[in-house]
Amino acid sequence: MTSSDPDWPAIVDRAAWDDARSVLLQQEKALTRMKDAVSAARRRMPMVEVRSDYAFEGANGRVTLLDLFDGRPQLIVQHFMFGPDWEEGCDGCSMMADHIGPLSHLHARRTSFVLTSRAPLDRLSAFRDRMGWQLPWYSTVGDAFNTDFGATVDGEERQAISVFLRRGDRVFHTWSTFGRGEETFMLVFDLLDLTPFGRQEDWENSPPGVPQEPTYSWMRLSDRYEND
Repeated sequence: MTSSDPDWPAIVDRAAWDDARSVLLQQEKALTRMKDAVSAARRRMPMVEVRSDYAFEGANGRVTLLDLFDGRPQLIVQHFMFGPDWEEGCDGCSMMADHIGPLSHLHARRTSFVLTSRAPLDRLSAFRDRMGWQLPWYSTVGDAFNTDFGATVDGEERQAISVFLRRGDRVFHTWSTFGRGEETFMLVFDLLDLTPFGRQEDWENSPPGVPQEPTYSWMRLSDRYEND
């Protein structure tokens, strides 16, 4: 960690603060409009039909990719990094899962959400109970699902999200993201970005003296933070 006395923000009167806030607000509005434009382009992405008969093991036994939709037309899959020989899940993937609340909000928009991992189901279930999640989690042991969608590369796990669309019994892959693309789904980063210290990671352009650590090195499972 790097730290010294930070260069604190300038102290000004309310009128000067309002002026500075107005300038930044225009940048924030431009970012919102850009995000809206990117989302519109994403909705118009072409899609690829999924023809493989992937199998998953869940709480109610063996199911197919089509079953994961649970009758809804859209499906979001978090490829949760939890390798076949791992004792517990990835810190970053766990942080994302911590941010997923009641799925009823997604269900109201005709969208299902599941976790998939390569670890055995009993290990996934035990870890989910430990973390206090209520998310549906499926094992892909012995299946090529993770590999085919880029979440396992040369035997190594990779953070990923995949989105699928269903038309009748036909399933289509519409979108995926990897690595930092998952940060979009972690509110803690957006909240930290509002603060003077930011995320306190060493890639950020912050004033001198702001405490910083290597990217993601501070992440822990929610029950592993020492100073909570």
